[in-house]
Amino acid sequence: MKLIKLQVLSGALLLSFSFLAQGQGQVGGQGKEAPLKLSDVLPIGPQVKVGKLANGLTYYVQKNARPEKKLELRLVVKAGSILEDDDQQGLAHFTEHMAFNGSTNFKRNELVSYLQSIGVKFGADLNAYTSFDETVYILPIPTDKKEIVEQGFQVLEDWAHGLSFNDADIDSERGIVLEELRMGKGVDDRMNKVVLPKVLNGSRYAQRMPIGKEDIIKNFKYDAIKRFYRDWYRPDLMAVVVVGDIEPEAAQKLIEQHFSKLKNPAHPRPREYAKIPERQESEGIVFTDKEVSNNSVYIRYPIQPWPAGETLADYRQKLIESLYSFILSQRMYELTQQANPPFLQGGSGMNKIVRGYRSFGAGAVLGKGGVTPAINALVEEDERARQYGFTASEVERAKKGILRTYENLYNERDKSDSSGYAAEYIRHFLEDETIPGIAAEYRYARELIPEISLSEVNAAVKVAIPDNQSKLVIYTGVDKPGVAAPKAADLVAIANAAEKISVKAQEEKVYANQLMPVLPKPGTIVKQTVNAKIGTTELVLSNGVKVVLKPTDFNNDQVMMAGLRYGGWSLFDDKDVFAAHYASSIVGQMGILNYTPNDVVKVLAGKSVSSQASVNSLNESVSGGSGSDDIESMLQLAYLQMTQPRKDAAIYSAYVDRQRELAQNNMARPESVFYDTITATIYNNSPRVLRAAKPADFDQLALDRVMEIYKSRLSSARDFTFFIVGSFDVEKIKPLIATYLASLPTGEVPVAFKDEGVRPVRGVVKKEVRAGADPKSTISLSFTGDAKYSREERLRLQALIEVLNIKLIEVLREKMGVIYSGGMNGSLNRLPYGNYSISANLPCAPENVDKVIAATFAEIEKIKQDGADEADLNKVKSSWLKGYQKGMRENGYWMASLQNAFFNNSNPEDILKYEERVQALKPSDLKAAAKLYFDMNNYVQVVLYPEK
Repeated sequence: MKLIKLQVLSGALLLSFSFLAQGQGQVGGQGKEAPLKLSDVLPIGPQVKVGKLANGLTYYVQKNARPEKKLELRLVVKAGSILEDDDQQGLAHFTEHMAFNGSTNFKRNELVSYLQSIGVKFGADLNAYTSFDETVYILPIPTDKKEIVEQGFQVLEDWAHGLSFNDADIDSERGIVLEELRMGKGVDDRMNKVVLPKVLNGSRYAQRMPIGKEDIIKNFKYDAIKRFYRDWYRPDLMAVVVVGDIEPEAAQKLIEQHFSKLKNPAHPRPREYAKIPERQESEGIVFTDKEVSNNSVYIRYPIQPWPAGETLADYRQKLIESLYSFILSQRMYELTQQANPPFLQGGSGMNKIVRGYRSFGAGAVLGKGGVTPAINALVEEDERARQYGFTASEVERAKKGILRTYENLYNERDKSDSSGYAAEYIRHFLEDETIPGIAAEYRYARELIPEISLSEVNAAVKVAIPDNQSKLVIYTGVDKPGVAAPKAADLVAIANAAEKISVKAQEEKVYANQLMPVLPKPGTIVKQTVNAKIGTTELVLSNGVKVVLKPTDFNNDQVMMAGLRYGGWSLFDDKDVFAAHYASSIVGQMGILNYTPNDVVKVLAGKSVSSQASVNSLNESVSGGSGSDDIESMLQLAYLQMTQPRKDAAIYSAYVDRQRELAQNNMARPESVFYDTITATIYNNSPRVLRAAKPADFDQLALDRVMEIYKSRLSSARDFTFFIVGSFDVEKIKPLIATYLASLPTGEVPVAFKDEGVRPVRGVVKKEVRAGADPKSTISLSFTGDAKYSREERLRLQALIEVLNIKLIEVLREKMGVIYSGGMNGSLNRLPYGNYSISANLPCAPENVDKVIAATFAEIEKIKQDGADEADLNKVKSSWLKGYQKGMRENGYWMASLQNAFFNNSNPEDILKYEERVQALKPSDLKAAAKLYFDMNNYVQVVLYPEK
C-alpha cells in the first residue's frame, strides 16, 4: 500500500522540499466505476498475482519492465530474533550469514562468486537482513539468459531448506559475525542497552536484539543453529516474491517446481508475536556518555496496538493521520526559525514501534537553553493542536500535498522500479499491509481526501495526542565537566508542568497563491543545435547562458535540472573560506523575496518542486527537480534564489547558534576525531580544507559578509550552463527558459576557478588516534599524487579498485575473518589539477590491525606483480555493464554524464562508447595502474585505537 507519510525536512533542505499539490489528471480507461463504500475490504490489486502452495508457502508475482531485463527475487521468512531460545541469541542473524556459506547446490564462496560473474554485486545488490520478526533475502538477477533465471530460483530454494551448516564453515563465520557485532559497539549500543528495555516496556523485544550476545556467538553448539533453521525455516512461514521482466506463468511454474517439495515439521512450534505490556506510570531516564554528540530529549507516550486495517474506512483514517502529521511537522519546524529557538531540531507524531504497535512521541535536539524550553515547546505545540486543532488553510495545503504525491505515483506506475513493488509485497506478507495497487489508491485519494473535513482532522489529532497520560521521558546527553544533566524525576515533572501551560490557537495566515507576482522580462533564444546521437538540444540564450535539453520517456512525471559555472570559494582569500563554505547553506535557510522557507512551502503547496543554489569549491551550481506540470515553478524558484535571496537576522542567528551547539559535542565521537585527523594529516592542516567545525569557528561569520559572498557568486549567471533532463517537450519548455533563464542577469564576474595550491603531504606518514572506550579500530590508508586525466585512465583506476575490493572481501573477510565490511574507493580528477586519490577504510579489532594492513598490502603487491585475475576483472565488467544498461534508461544517469562531460571538458557522446571502453580493459591494464597509483613510498596511514 503506497499510503503517503509526509514528514518535514530539516531547515538546510527545506527549499529542496517537494511542494506537493492536487493534480488534475484522471484515471483513464476504467469506464464507470462502482461507488466507493467505506465498509469495503480493500482488494489485492490486479497488478500482482498472490497465491499459496499446498504446503502454505505464499508467493507474489508481478511482471514489471523497469528496469529492463532484470528480476527482483526475495525470500521472506517470518522468523527473526524474537523466536530465539536462550541458547540461540544471535543465531537468527547467524543463519542469514550461513546462507552464503554453502548449501545443497553451492559450496562455500561459490554462490557469491557465481553471482558476481553475472553482474550481481555482493552487498550492493545481493544482500539480506534480519530483524526482530523476519529475515529477508534479496537477490536481483539479470534475465537475458534462461539458465540464469532458473539458477536464481535454485538459490532461493537452497536458502529455504538446503543450507549446509558445516561445522568448519560455522566456526569460520563466527569471526565475521563478531566483527559485525564489534562494529556496532559504541555509544549508541551503550545507550540502547539502557533505553530500549524502557522504550519496549520490558517486553521480549528488548531481550532479543538481532545481533545477539557475544558469548553465545563465540560458543554456541552446532545443533543450536541447526535447530533454529529446522524450527522456523518452513514453508508456512515463507514467501517468495518475484517482480520484474518475466512472464507470470513462467515465474509461477518455477515457484511450484522449486518450493512445492518443501515440507512443514510434523509438530511445528507455534509462531507467536511478542506482546508489549502497557506502561502503568510515568518515568524519566537519563543517559549520559562522553561520546554522545548532541543533547536530546524524547517523550514517548503509551504504546497502543496498531492493527493493519483492511477496509476503505481504515484507509481513509490513515489519510487523515497523514494530514495532521504533516501539519504538526511544519509547525515544529517553524519553531526552529525563531531568533532564540527552543530546540535545534524537533518533531512529533505517531511512530511504529514494532509490528502491530505504535505510539505518539515528541523529540528534540537541545539548544543552548537545555531541557526545559525544549520540553515546554514540544508539549505546548502538541497541546495547541490537541485543544484547538488546525486552521482550514493548513488542512487544505496538506490535502493538496498528498493528492499531488498520489498523482505522481499514478503517473509513474509503469515506470516504477521492481524493487519498490517487491518491498510492498514483503510488507503485505509480514504486516498485512494492503496492496490494492496505485490505480485504486489514486482513485481512493481523489474521492476521499476532498471530503475530509477540518473537524475530522482536528478530532483525529485530539485523540492521537495524549492528554495527561503516563509517559516515558528520555534525556541523552554528553558527559563532561560543566554540563549538568537533569534528574530523571525532573524530566517527568517538567513534562507534566508543560501540559498545564495555557496555549492559544494558531492564527490563520493568508499566503499568496503564486511565487512571483511579477514575472521577469523574457530574453530570447539566439541559437539552437541538435545532437541527434544522444538526443540533446543545446540552446544559447540572449544573455549568453547555455541550456542543454535532454527530453526522455524514462519517467512520466520527473524533470531534473542542474546549472554549473566555474569559480567557487577557490576565488576567496583564506579569511573568507569558512564563510564561503557556509554561505549557500545559510542563505538557503533564509528564504527568497519576503518568504521564509516555511512560507515557500506553503506558497508552493500542491507542486512537486525543489531547487537549491550552492557555492562549491571550484564552481557554483543550481540543482532542482519537478514534476512535468511544475517546471515553471522550479525555474521561478531557481531564478529567485539567484536574484532575490532573503536576508533574515533572526533565522541567521538561529542557524549559527544551532551549528555552534552541534559543533560543541561533535568531536565527542571517536569517529569524528579519527576522520578529522585524516583530513588534517593528508592536507597538512591547510586552512583552505574544511575540517570538523569548532564552536569558535562560527565567530568568523557575519551576516552581511555571508550575503555578500553568496551574491558575488550567484547574482550573475555569466557563463552558466544549465542541463534539463526528463519528461518535457522541447518546444513547450522553450518559452519558460526564455522567461526565467534568459532573463537572469549576467554581470561581470570571474568565471574560472583558481588552483588554491592545496596538495597532499608527500612521503610515508603514519599516525595513531586514541579515542573511544570500545575495543574498535579503523584503518585508513590514503594514496595520492599527480596524474594525467583521461576517461580511459579513470576507468582503469576504477577497475583496479573494484578488483581489489573483491580480493579484500575474499581474503580479509571470508578467509581470515578479521573484518565484516570495508574496502577501497578512488578517483582520478582533472581539476583543479590532474591528480588521483585512493583510500581504504577497514574497521577491525585492535589486535588485528597489523594483520589487516599486511594482508591489504599483500593483495596490492600481487596485482602489481601478476596483474588482476581475469575472472575477477570479468566480474567487475559484468556488474558495470548491467549498471550501464540500467542507467541508460534513467534520468539521473544522463544528468550525471552530461555534467561530467562539462566538468572534464570531454565529449558528451562518449556515453555511447562506455561498453566499448569497458570491454577493452585487460588484466595487464590493472597491473600497470597498480604500479602507477600504489606508491609504497608515498601514503598516509592513520589508525584509530581505543583510548589507553
